[in-house]
Formats: sequence, C-alpha cells, structure tokens
Amino acid sequence: MNTQSSDAVVSILGVKVHATNMDRAVSRLETAVISGQKGYVCVTGVQGIMEAQMDSNLKHIINGAMLTIPDGRPTVWVGWLRGLLHMRQVTGPTIMLRICALSAEKGYTHFFYGGNDGVADQLKNSLTERFPGLKVVDTYTPPFRSLTPGEESELIRKVAEAKPDFFWVGLSTPKQERFMEQYSSKLDAKVMLGVGAAFDIHTGRIKDAPYWMKFTGVQWMHRIYQDPKRLWKRYLVNNPKFVYRITLELLGLSKQQEA
Repeated sequence: MNTQSSDAVVSILGVKVHATNMDRAVSRLETAVISGQKGYVCVTGVQGIMEAQMDSNLKHIINGAMLTIPDGRPTVWVGWLRGLLHMRQVTGPTIMLRICALSAEKGYTHFFYGGNDGVADQLKNSLTERFPGLKVVDTYTPPFRSLTPGEESELIRKVAEAKPDFFWVGLSTPKQERFMEQYSSKLDAKVMLGVGAAFDIHTGRIKDAPYWMKFTGVQWMHRIYQDPKRLWKRYLVNNPKFVYRITLELLGLSKQQEA
C-alpha cells in the first residue's frame, strides 16, 4: 500500500505531501497502472491538513497514500520555503483531465464513484464526449452514509467485473480519504484517486476557480461564494489556524508528529 514516489516529501504539520508537479504526478500514476501497483492518491490542501490535526487516523491515512499531491497553493509555498522549488500545485479537477486525455490515447479504463444522483453518469457522458476514446467501464452513486453489507458486495462485484485502471472517488474530505483507505484492498482497481469537487466541476454544477485565484492562493473565496452555507466555516476557521500553526512550525517553535 505505502508505495512512495521518488519525489521528495515535505511534512506540513505532520502531514506528508509529495513535492511533485503535474507531469511527475501523471507519470507516477501511469507507471503504477502499467506495473499493476495498487494504492490510493490523496489530493491534499489546507483543509485536509487541518482536518488531520483533529484526527490522527486521518493523518495516518493521508501519510499512507501512494501519492499525496499538493492541491492547495499554501502547501506549495511551504515546499518552496523548504527548498523544494520544483513543487507545483496539482488540483484534483486538473489532474483528472490530464489522466483522461492520456487514457483516451492509451486505453486506460476508469470507474466513477460518488456525487449526487445522476452525477457520476453525467460525468461519464461529459468526459467521453470531451475525450473521444475514453473508456469509462462503470459508475456508482453511493448513499450519504456507510455502505450496507449488501451495497458493499454489489460495489465489490461491479468493480471486479470492470477491473478499472483508475477509480475516481468524488466525495468530500475526509470522507473520500477514509473510503479509499478502507476499500483499496477490497476493490479490484489499481489506482484510487479522491478528487472532491471535480465531479461537480466537470459536470457544470459548480465553476472552477480562475487561474489567477489559484495562483494567488485565494481559490477558497471562489468556493465560499458558490456555497457559503456549507463552506464558510471550513475556510474562515481553518485557514487562519493553518497560517498560525505553520508559522510556528517554520520558525521552529513547534513541530507536529507524523502519524
């Protein structure tokens, strides 16, 4: 499970994030698929890091990923401050498009798990239209609770029949990380990726932040504007806490243990 990439790892408040970029991350995942390696990928920004401060099991899950890519701009800035200047932001929606484009060319297969009713099927239609030749072998829309034994058996059967190279999980953090850790050994899929809002972005339910907002690290404002009731606390509480704690860590005044 804990098959690490050749990229250096930066510890941010005890959470391991790989100092990678888009090309390296895509190459790493294609190598895993070709060689038959199984594992899961966490797309981690400030939210995931701060959730892990309150949940040591979540920290353990993220630190056990095959690859933890820097979804948030602040994680990249921390990497730069520690001398890892090749580190770049790699968002879930963007790496999904890159891997789908590669797959349309090389024939890698995909399974979409997550979203509200109909979203996974709509995502399949949207991406196969955008990338002719893309093979989406199946989809599954889970309930907003843990799977029952019967539902779990059905999912295991569907994935065993499909045997996807890439299994995309469109839940929210930390739910998607917990799901991947629990099911990566049960499902006959090679690489699992938790990409959060990518399902809604690529089906047009929400809009992705413009590049300048991502570049300047304020894409969270774009998310709050679209869903303030659900997201205000996530960003307006977690972001200041992150700035405070990472400042102490960078100054050598505190250090979080890795799970």
